[in-house]
Amino acid sequence: MKYLPFSIALAAAATGTALAQTEADAQPQGQPNIVVTGAGLPLPPGSPAYGSVVIDRDRLTDAASGRIENVLSDVAGFQQFRRSDSRSANPSAQGATLRALGGNASSRTLVLLDGVPMADPFFGYIPFGALVPDRLSVVRVTRGGGVGAFGAGAVAGTIELASATRSQLPTLAASAFYGSKDATELAATITPDLGGGYVSLSGRWDRGDGFQTTPRDQRVAATVPAAYDGWSANLRAVAPLSATSELQFRATVFHDDRTLRFRGADSMSEGQDASIRYIARGAWQVDALAYVQARNFSNIVISSNAPFRQSLDQRNTPSTGIGGKIELRPPVGPDHVLRIGADTRFATGDMFEDAYNAGNPANPVTARRHAGGDQITTGVFAEDDWTIGNLILTGGVRADHWRISGGFFREADAHGLVTVNNDFATRSDWQFSGRAGALVRVDEAVAFRAAGYTGFRLPTLNELYRPFMVFPIRTEANAALSPEKLKGVEAGIDFTPLPGLMLAATAFYNRLDNAIANVTTGPTSRQRRNVDAVIARGVELTASGRISDFQLSASYAYSRSKVRAPGEPFDGLRPAQSPRHAASATLAWRPQAGPSLSTTLRYVSKQYEDDLQSNALPDALTVDAVASLPLGRGVTLVARGENLFDEEVVTRNAGGSMDLGTPRTLWIGVRFAR
Repeated sequence: MKYLPFSIALAAAATGTALAQTEADAQPQGQPNIVVTGAGLPLPPGSPAYGSVVIDRDRLTDAASGRIENVLSDVAGFQQFRRSDSRSANPSAQGATLRALGGNASSRTLVLLDGVPMADPFFGYIPFGALVPDRLSVVRVTRGGGVGAFGAGAVAGTIELASATRSQLPTLAASAFYGSKDATELAATITPDLGGGYVSLSGRWDRGDGFQTTPRDQRVAATVPAAYDGWSANLRAVAPLSATSELQFRATVFHDDRTLRFRGADSMSEGQDASIRYIARGAWQVDALAYVQARNFSNIVISSNAPFRQSLDQRNTPSTGIGGKIELRPPVGPDHVLRIGADTRFATGDMFEDAYNAGNPANPVTARRHAGGDQITTGVFAEDDWTIGNLILTGGVRADHWRISGGFFREADAHGLVTVNNDFATRSDWQFSGRAGALVRVDEAVAFRAAGYTGFRLPTLNELYRPFMVFPIRTEANAALSPEKLKGVEAGIDFTPLPGLMLAATAFYNRLDNAIANVTTGPTSRQRRNVDAVIARGVELTASGRISDFQLSASYAYSRSKVRAPGEPFDGLRPAQSPRHAASATLAWRPQAGPSLSTTLRYVSKQYEDDLQSNALPDALTVDAVASLPLGRGVTLVARGENLFDEEVVTRNAGGSMDLGTPRTLWIGVRFAR
């Protein structure tokens, strides 16, 4: 909680600015009206060349689970390391990736909220529980490498989340749901106008007794359901500075407790984030921001052998992320949009854990470990979009200097005698990235696009310094890991045969050199290592349309990925956690007034737990549905159903020891907005 006072101070500053506008910026008659949007700068005209997928607010607020990670699965090819959502997954396994580039629990996709990177500074996972869909305006998913602001790390794509604007937020909104396994979901938001701007304060609390993640025939006396209890609070303030500029502030606090598989196998994640952003929409457009993140994580590992005692207590993993950016768009004529800027990200973190002898009835401590380090990436970028009639050309470059320093690993026995004392060398280098694309509109119905790009991702502090265990398999860290480097090309077509109907197809080839993978080194051991490359080729199809009150959105991804690792037993095999086929479709009936209904089908094909493809995760098809009935006076009755046909979704398979995903889950509740 060490950054909470800083967050409160920033909140007071932002709120005070808004109050000051009441007097200082009162509009004299005849002066232009100040319009506060709470949004960022408009997208450059070349963005469609990279084939983005947009999820609108209607869909964000209409998910059966109410969770952003499940909504993101509407984009076929999006995946986390596990098939579980944030009610039953270990938080450190919730990295985000696209295009079947393989999973090792860190995010290969850059996730931004109002321009701020959201990945945990130590682990690289995304705190999905703190990203409440009701607080968002739109989500834009762009697959492939990125070179814009904070582009370092976007080797699989970029997911941009934008907060809801004042026009999308009622003054008062609340919801309450009750679901299967004694689950509850409570949320409320108040958004008053304040001076010339506004403030939005929201909170959400989710809890439940949880479902059994362990198959019935594998349960033992220590097996318990995956109980969860998490909350988040968010403050957002927007204040005008002039007719064309505004200040935006956001602070988020969250805490999440989960239990997985065995009694006492508890995990905790928490965070306190704050950011401040300046937006100017004049002749010189400006987007500048600064942020701070304080995060923590803990996890207890229980031995899978009777009598199921504690074997590891990852008791404390504090980390801090600090960063900022400035992006300028100078006036260079009506046919060009030029973006130039710089950004920096700093991360520092420590890991404290205690190992226990689970075979001894006294369950004594056998070792105490402490590891950590620092890393910083600072880059400059430039990108230009040039419109020539029906042709748009876009190109950009980045230059990044990265540094990994202060790395260490200490281990002592139960009496405090140091047995391992490693200090790792400081490393630094420059990395250059670029991308270019073209979009040509043949007519109002057909557009062709093509793009090529490079990118890179630094290994996280977690990958470098922290070993972990999912009993009985232990995965070792590797302080010598090199950055991952991406090269990719793609081409596609956008087809709009009728107003309101859009079809798109993209073919891609991506090569991720030095890909970081969990490499099998023994029956119960793995290590994070760079492999020569992961090569992903495939096709992505999307469709969306509206006819009268009916809406359809669908997505399909075919990814033929393989690992290139000459001399290794997994050479030529598919990367771990990489399905070949993924599909999603949502059909909704949404009249302008009255009841509404939507249903979502999702399919993911077989994938493998490990690099040797010895443990398979079978394919799965799930069906969700949501029904809403307005009752009047701003009250709506809502029924939600997840996995309606109770499909068995295997999320982990370690030599036959399995975990399962969300079973059939039913919800009933009310929403209020006024």
